[in-house]
Amino acid sequence: MTLQNRVQPTGEILAHPARGRFMGNRGILHDTKELTHRRWRHKAWVCCVLNFKGRRRTLMSPGRYTELFFHDEAVALAAGHRPCGECRRSDYTSFLAAAGHTGPIAAFDAKLHAARAIPRRYTQRRHMTEAATLPDGTFILHDTGPALLWQDALLPFHPSGYGAPQCRPNGQVTVLTPEPTLAALRAGYIPDVAGSP
Repeated sequence: MTLQNRVQPTGEILAHPARGRFMGNRGILHDTKELTHRRWRHKAWVCCVLNFKGRRRTLMSPGRYTELFFHDEAVALAAGHRPCGECRRSDYTSFLAAAGHTGPIAAFDAKLHAARAIPRRYTQRRHMTEAATLPDGTFILHDTGPALLWQDALLPFHPSGYGAPQCRPNGQVTVLTPEPTLAALRAGYIPDVAGSP
């Protein structure tokens, strides 16, 4: 049975058989082996490595956080997650420095949460901006769905990965990546993108 635990750049959580390169959590979102209507339980949405210190987990165990999976880090960042401070300490430190954050992590998580989610609607907050101002690693909506701006190209995204590169768009676009994360990308944070050198 394919579990509903694959996060999309839009923040949606799908049932899809592809294995992701990263894992994360938003708290306990499941009841037995199915998701409830909740899409988060806390504001510390993290993006973790798949293997850390030999720890093993049984997916969707009762009373334990719901394991979520991402195609790559760019997808996790667009969905509103940040690097984990335990298993990805170096990336966590680099990300927060690039975002210009020096205070408690709870303050950053609250800021990121306000930028990524519409309260009580459990939907992603999006905004419009000029495509030319966006850094590599940003997800936008383009034509029929999400697409990644990466290395002077636009990569359409599907649950199983990226499509063929297209020309980067011009003009106003709908941005999925939250503003605090855009600040980190603009300042030089480079996300792990599947298939990139």
